[in-house]
Amino acid sequence: MKITTDIIKDHGLTDDEYRHACKLLGREPNLTELGIISVMWSEHCSYKSSRIYLRELPTRGPSVLQGPGENAGVVDIGDGLAVCFKMESHNHPSFIEPYQGAATGVGGIMRDIFTMGARPIANLNSIRFGAPNHPKTKRLLSGVVSGIGGYGNTMGVPTVGGEVVFDECYNDNILVNAFTIGLMKADRIFKGQASGIGNAVIYIGSKTGRDGIHGATMASGEFDESSEEQRPTVQVGDPFMEKLLLEACMELMQSDAVVGIQDMGAAGLTCSSFEMADRAEMGMELHLERVPQRAEHMTAYEMMLSESQERMLLVVKQGRENEVLQICDKWDIEAAIIGKVTGDRRMKVYHDGKLVVDMPVAPISGEAPIYERPYAEPTWKKSLNDFDFASIPLPNDYNSTLQTLLTSPNLASKAWVWQQYDHMVQTNTVVPPGSDAAVIRIKGTSKGLALTSDCNSRYCYLDPRMGAALAVAEAARNLSCVGALPLAITDCLNFGNPEKPDIMWQFREAILGMSEACRRFETPIISGNVSLYNETGGKAIYPTPTVGMVGLLDEVERHATAFWKSKGDTILLLGKNNDELGGSEYLKQIHGKVCGLPPELDYDRELAVQKACRIGIRRGIVRSAHDVSDGGLAVALVECSIGREEGVLGAVVTLEDDLRPDALFFGESASRILISVAPQHAETFMMIAKEVGAPVAMIGEVGGGRLKINGLIDVDVVELREAWKTALPRMMET
Repeated sequence: MKITTDIIKDHGLTDDEYRHACKLLGREPNLTELGIISVMWSEHCSYKSSRIYLRELPTRGPSVLQGPGENAGVVDIGDGLAVCFKMESHNHPSFIEPYQGAATGVGGIMRDIFTMGARPIANLNSIRFGAPNHPKTKRLLSGVVSGIGGYGNTMGVPTVGGEVVFDECYNDNILVNAFTIGLMKADRIFKGQASGIGNAVIYIGSKTGRDGIHGATMASGEFDESSEEQRPTVQVGDPFMEKLLLEACMELMQSDAVVGIQDMGAAGLTCSSFEMADRAEMGMELHLERVPQRAEHMTAYEMMLSESQERMLLVVKQGRENEVLQICDKWDIEAAIIGKVTGDRRMKVYHDGKLVVDMPVAPISGEAPIYERPYAEPTWKKSLNDFDFASIPLPNDYNSTLQTLLTSPNLASKAWVWQQYDHMVQTNTVVPPGSDAAVIRIKGTSKGLALTSDCNSRYCYLDPRMGAALAVAEAARNLSCVGALPLAITDCLNFGNPEKPDIMWQFREAILGMSEACRRFETPIISGNVSLYNETGGKAIYPTPTVGMVGLLDEVERHATAFWKSKGDTILLLGKNNDELGGSEYLKQIHGKVCGLPPELDYDRELAVQKACRIGIRRGIVRSAHDVSDGGLAVALVECSIGREEGVLGAVVTLEDDLRPDALFFGESASRILISVAPQHAETFMMIAKEVGAPVAMIGEVGGGRLKINGLIDVDVVELREAWKTALPRMMET
C-alpha cells in the first residue's frame, strides 16, 4: 500500500515527523512500520510535549531503588522489603466505554506492578466527572465505579481509598486515574529488559485480538462529537485471566529463568518489544504467526498494534524455555516462543515467513520528536485572580450554608462509591476508605503503609504552580494525619491540548510548583503518567496534576483516624486560620464563583504542623487527626463528628480569630489539622507543637449531639449525618 498524506495524517503524524522517520529508516516505511512509528511517537507513549519539563522533577532519594523509566517505581521500606507503586490514566477509554475503560485501567496498572516482581496489595483511584445534572454524569459514574470494583474485587486486591470529584469542566472528558501498590523483596526487582543474545522471547497471557488497536493514538488527541463512536479502540478486560497471569508471573519470578518482563499495555506488542530491546541496547526477531490469536486472518499491522489485555512479554534464558512453558501450562496460561534477542539493535518482524518490519530500535524507541512548545499565561487569569471578595455577601443563615455544603456532591459521603469495592480482602486494611488516608499493615512486621491521592483542580485552574504545590502538601498532610512519614510520589498529570500556549503554560507552572514541593517534603517522584489532550470541542478540563503518595508507619498500631473518640476530649487546631476564600467550595456552591487565588502555602509552617501531628500520634497522645481542606474548618469539624461508625459525637468550639465569619468557617487555608486528645494530654501536645514551631490553639471540647461554633453555627449532627450520607445516593436515583 502506498503511504499517502491522508494515511500519514490518520496516524497522527505531522509532515515533519514523517520526514524524520523516513530519514531514520533511510526509506519510506510500509504500513505496518508506519503504524509502529505512530504509536511509539504518540503523545501517550513518547511524552514528546512534556519530556523537557519532566526533567525538573526530583526522582532520587535515599530510599529510592527504582525511579522513572521502568514499569513502576520502587522504594525501600526496610526489613529487606520494598514497595512498588504507580498511577496511570485511562481517561479517554472510560469516557467512551466507562465499565471496560475503568476496568482495563485497573488491570493495566496492576500488571505494571507485578511485572516488577511485586504482589499487588492495594488499589486507589482518583475519578472525576461532570456536573451532577449533566445528562452523562450518572451513567459514567455508575459504569466507572462498577468497572473499578468488578476488576479489583475479582483480582482479590482491595480498593482502599481515592477521591471522587464533580465539576462541569469534566462534562465531556472525565478522568479515571488508577493507582496500585505492591510489596516485594528489595533485592528481587524485575525490569523490562531484553538482554542476552539468543535468549528466547516468550509471549504469555490472553490471545491477541483486534480490540484496542490505536488506543494509544486515540488517547493522544482531542475529543469531538464523534468520540463516543470509537468503542473498538477500547480494550476488553478479563480479571479472571489476569488473576491466573499474576500467579504464573509470581511463580516464574521465583526462578532465575526470566531475564526481563514487560506488560503489553499501550501500543501492545510494539511498545513492549521496542522498549525492552532499547533498554538493553539489543535487537529482536519476532515471528507473528506464532502469536496466539483469537481472531482470524489478523494482519501484521493488527497484531503489532493490538492492545488486547492480560498479556506479557518475557525474555528467558536459553535452555530454560520449557520451565516457563510448564509453569504457564500449570496456571492454564497460554504461552508461545515468538522470537529471540539479537545483537544488531534492530527490530525484525516476520509474518508467515515474510519480513514485514525492519527498523532500528533505538531511534524509534528513544528518538521521538521532543517539542518545546510555546507557552503564555492566559489573558483571562488576571481578572479571576483580582476578584474583590468584599462584594461577596455574608450568609444570612450559617447553619443552612453548612448543610448545603455538606450535601454538595464534592463534600457529601462517598460511601455509595467505595462500598462497591472490596476494601477488606487480603485482611491487611487497618484504616478503610473514609478517613484522610488508608492504612494497610505489612504482615510479618510491625509496619504499615499509608496511601492517598489528592488534587484540587480548581486551585490549579486559578494558579497552577501553587495548586500543584498544594496537592503535594495536602497528600503529605493526609498521610501525617494517620501518623505516617511521607516517602515518595507517583503522579498523573492531566491537562488539555499542549499545542495551545495557555495549556502549555499551565503544565509548565504545575511542574515547577510540584518540583519545589517535592523537594521541600523530601518526597521524590518515582513513577507516573502524563495525560494530555483532555478536552472536547476546544474546551479543556481544569489542569489536574493528581498526586498519589505513600507513607510509612513503623508501628502500624500507632495510627490515628479522623473522627472524635470520646466525650470530653480536648479539640486543638494545628496551623493558622487566614482570610482566604479563593477557589473554595463555598464560593462555588454558595455563590457560583470560581475566582481569587488559592490558599498560600508556607512550607515551614506546613512541615512543622505535620511533624507535630506525627509525633503526637507516635507517642499515643493524639486520639484523632483530620486535615482541614475542602469546605474549610466548619466542614472538617462536622466530618470529625459524623464519620464515626459507632455513632455521632458533637462538639462545642470557640474560634477567636478576627476574620470574616464565612472565611473563618468555610475558607480553605492550608497547613491546618484538627486534633483531639484526652484533657490530661492537651498541655503536653501544646508543648510538642511549640517545640517544632507549629502554631496551635485549644478551640473546644468533644461531646453532645450538636456542633456549636461561635454562636453562629448550632446544628444537630445526627440530622447532618443523615443528609450527608444520603446525598450521593439521592443524586444517583433522581
